[in-house]
Amino acid sequence: MKLHAGLLLAGVIAMGLSGSAQAGPRAIVELFTSQGCSSCPAADKLLGELAKDSSVVALSLPVDYWDYLGWKDTLASPLHTAKQRAYSRARGDREIYTPQAVVNGVIPVIGSDKSDIDDAISQTRGKAMTLPVQLVTTGDKLTVSVPEAKDGAAKGEVWIYGVKSTAPVAIGRGENAGRSITYYNVTRRFVKVGDWDGKAASWTIPADQIRGDGVDCAAVLLQGGTAEKPGVMLGATFATLAK
Repeated sequence: MKLHAGLLLAGVIAMGLSGSAQAGPRAIVELFTSQGCSSCPAADKLLGELAKDSSVVALSLPVDYWDYLGWKDTLASPLHTAKQRAYSRARGDREIYTPQAVVNGVIPVIGSDKSDIDDAISQTRGKAMTLPVQLVTTGDKLTVSVPEAKDGAAKGEVWIYGVKSTAPVAIGRGENAGRSITYYNVTRRFVKVGDWDGKAASWTIPADQIRGDGVDCAAVLLQGGTAEKPGVMLGATFATLAK
């Protein structure tokens, strides 16, 4: 369901790391979806398939701007909407719709189109996801470690997302009324743990900062740019949290 017509496939990635070896996941796919969007269930199903691929960090970020159509999305957050809008500003377009997938922070595609998602991953190869990111859980604390960038020029922000691996929802009204849909890797909380200046660094936060709301997994994202103008994904990791 689009707010603005058309689809932009970004041809230029403004920020990347050259000469770094590929390590960890090859892609992050962020799906902006809504329970009130009749076009979204196919994309939600595809995200569940992508979530089974250990080389992809697949995240669902339900948005709230379709709530007025008769069904309030039970998983939506205005923070997810804000991130989708930040991506639009960073690209310089007005492409905000559902289901929209943003691949490696830079290329938006229709979230139900696996071919376009695969193509976007290929387009960003060598420019995105070039740094290994580590997450260690010790007791009630989470520690994230990022190595030094080989070219010394990269900068970014480090985020930990609290993720609920599966969330079945029975939808009572709106465009999907009467349907029961399972959402996968739903972002429930996220915390910025620090700014990264290209040098080796680590950060530790209490696990309680991302727990709650059914969170059973954690995703760490090292992303270029800022929250207001996000850039290319530089690295990531995904882990199941001990109960």
